[in-house]
Amino acid sequence: MMDFTKEQLERYNRHIILDGVGGEGQTKLNEGKVLIIGAGGLGAPAALYLAAAGVGTIGLVDSDVVDYSNLQRQVIHFTPDVDKPKVESAKEKMNSLNPDVKVETYHKLIFADNINEIISGYDFIIDGTDNFAAKFLINDACVLAGKPFSHGGILRFDGQTITHTPGNACYRCIFKQPPPNSVPTCSQAGVLGAIAGMLGTIQAAEALKYLLNVGELITNRLLIFNALNMEFRNVNVKKNTSCPVCGDNPTITELTDGEQAVCDIEK
Repeated sequence: MMDFTKEQLERYNRHIILDGVGGEGQTKLNEGKVLIIGAGGLGAPAALYLAAAGVGTIGLVDSDVVDYSNLQRQVIHFTPDVDKPKVESAKEKMNSLNPDVKVETYHKLIFADNINEIISGYDFIIDGTDNFAAKFLINDACVLAGKPFSHGGILRFDGQTITHTPGNACYRCIFKQPPPNSVPTCSQAGVLGAIAGMLGTIQAAEALKYLLNVGELITNRLLIFNALNMEFRNVNVKKNTSCPVCGDNPTITELTDGEQAVCDIEK
């Protein structure tokens, strides 16, 4: 267990006195490494809560700059940050919130030829991306590399998430391929800003639980919620033996880039 300073003992007090965490658990968090791909609607609250929790190294991947339309839900970015790279804007808030945290930034898009290098040094991956091509690429890269990750998606008043760990159902077990282009985007259909906070916080909790090895992750079930009636439901899923990436006879053994189609979900 690490030797906490007086300031750290005060900062992490509510974790240290918590059954299931304690000093040993806080040490695990301080030594943990989580990568967030997408510093938008989902990545913003996830980044703040992981930084507040004292996760030692947090990576941020995003190629965009902040614009005014982001501010309705991407709570890590402020009005003066408009036109600033999102990863830099987010890093400033995270370091201000908790100087203990090391924030690694990647101001770039993920592709088949760079994602393995980016995810290789992290314990857990959070998918906060805004298009289906990226989501399938993250799934495939994490499955092939044996990396656990949290998928998240939002639209209108709805959110969904599932956590994959090796041996359990992956994103492709449920959705074999990207949906048709008839799926609306958030810029077309809109999204209630608080939905991003609800789901991004759930994803942060999954990362913390994984690092702490406590509780039950959202594995082999798709958690779906609708904020209009505030109903949550779990859809049980199984590892698909015919899944093209994690099945018994996988056909996806190398990463390829898909077309960046619709579903501008968190942007």
